[in-house]
Amino acid sequence: MLVTRRESAQRQASSPRIGLAVAGGGPVGLVYEIGALRALDEALDGIDFNHLDVYVGVSAGAVTAALLANQLKTGQLCHVFISNASASDEHPLDPRIFLTPAFGEYGRRLASVPRFLWESCWHYFKNPLDRSFLLSLTRLGRALPSGFFDNEPIHDYLARLWLKPGCTNDFRQLANKLYVVAVDLDTGESVKFGAPGYDQVPISRAVQASSALPGLYPPVEIDGRYFVDGVLLKTMHASVALQEELDLLLCLNPLVPFDARLAVAAGRSTQVGRLVEGGLPAVLSQTFRALIHSRLQVGMRQYDSEYEHSDVILFEPNRDDAKLFFTNVFSFSGRRWICEHAYRTTRQDLLTRHEELEPILARHGVQLRMDVLEDHERHYDSGLRDQRGLATPAKYRSPLVRDLHSTLDRLEEAVEERGGGAPAIRSGIPD
Repeated sequence: MLVTRRESAQRQASSPRIGLAVAGGGPVGLVYEIGALRALDEALDGIDFNHLDVYVGVSAGAVTAALLANQLKTGQLCHVFISNASASDEHPLDPRIFLTPAFGEYGRRLASVPRFLWESCWHYFKNPLDRSFLLSLTRLGRALPSGFFDNEPIHDYLARLWLKPGCTNDFRQLANKLYVVAVDLDTGESVKFGAPGYDQVPISRAVQASSALPGLYPPVEIDGRYFVDGVLLKTMHASVALQEELDLLLCLNPLVPFDARLAVAAGRSTQVGRLVEGGLPAVLSQTFRALIHSRLQVGMRQYDSEYEHSDVILFEPNRDDAKLFFTNVFSFSGRRWICEHAYRTTRQDLLTRHEELEPILARHGVQLRMDVLEDHERHYDSGLRDQRGLATPAKYRSPLVRDLHSTLDRLEEAVEERGGGAPAIRSGIPD
C-alpha cells in the first residue's frame, strides 16, 4: 500500500533536500526493501539513492540505509543479497549470519545457575514463612539467556563488506548523513548513532545494536552501555530525518498486519484457515506487526502537522498479502521471490497512483518514468547484466547455463509451493 501526504503548492523545487527512512522487518524485511528500492530507483527520475541528504535506518532497515549511504547501488544489493553473486562472490548471504546460536551467552548463563540456585535456597531458608520455595526459585530466571541467536556475525559480515574500495565503516567519512537508531536498554531512550557524540562507533556495530531484537538477540555493548532494537520506541524514527528540514522523505515499512479476510475476499490463499492454526510463529508475527504498524500510523498523522513543509511518501505491502506473510526467506528461491514480489507491487503502486504522485514529486524535481512502469516484462534483475560493474558472473553468462539455473529455480519454487513454502513465480505471468 502506498500512503502519501500533500503539502503546500508553494514548495520550491530548486535544490530539494531528499531523505530516506527505512523500518525493520528481519531478513524478510531486508529483502523486501531491496526489491522495493530497486523499483523506485528505476522509476523515479531525479533521485539518486546513493546521494540522498539523509538516511535513517532502524533494525533491518539500518542495514539497507547503511548500504545505500556506503554507495552500494540497488543493483549491487540485488546481486549480493538476492542472487548471492557479487562481482567476486566474496559476500554471499548465509542464513547462519542471522541464526547462529548464541553459545557464548548460553555458557555464561549456565555458569551462573549454581550461584542463583544457592541464593534462592538461602533466601527461602532465611524467610520460610514469607514465601514458598517455588517463588524463591524465580531468581533462576536471571540465568536465562538474553538472546537465542548470536548477532556478532551480523557485525562481522557488514564490517567485511565495507572493506571494499569506496566503502567505509566510519560515520564521519560518509558523504551524506546516516543515522542508525537503537534504544539504551537501561534508560529506554533512543540513541542516534551517527549524530555528534555517537559517530565514533563503527557503522557495523551500530547496525548490530539497532537490530538486536530482545529475545532473539542479546543486547549489544557499546562504550559500557547496552543497546537493543530501535523499533522498541518507534517503528521508523522518520522524525529523525524530518528534523533535518527535508523537502521530501521517502519511507519504507515492510511489516504490516495481515488481514486474512481481505485475502480470502481477494481470492488469495492463506495456507491456513485461521492464523492461530499457524502456531506460535504466526501468532507472534501478527502481534508484532499489529503493534508496530499502529504506532507508525500515529506517527504519520503527527508528521502532517509537525513537519508541514515536508512531503512524506510511505511504501509498504498490502494487508492481504498472504504470500509475503507466509514465505520462508532463508531459501534461495524464497529471497528471489520476495525481492521480485516487492519490485512488482511497488511498481504497481506507482503506476496506479501516478496522477496523485506526479505533482508531489514534480515539486522536488522528480519525475515518474512511465515507460519503465508500463514495461510489464521487467523484473528486478532486468538490465543488471549489462551494467558496468554489475555484470552477471561468468557461470551465468552462457544462455544454456542461465536457462538451466532458471529451470532449477522454478523447480525449487514448485517444490516449496507443494510443501507450504513460497509460491512459484513464472516469468511473464502476473500475480
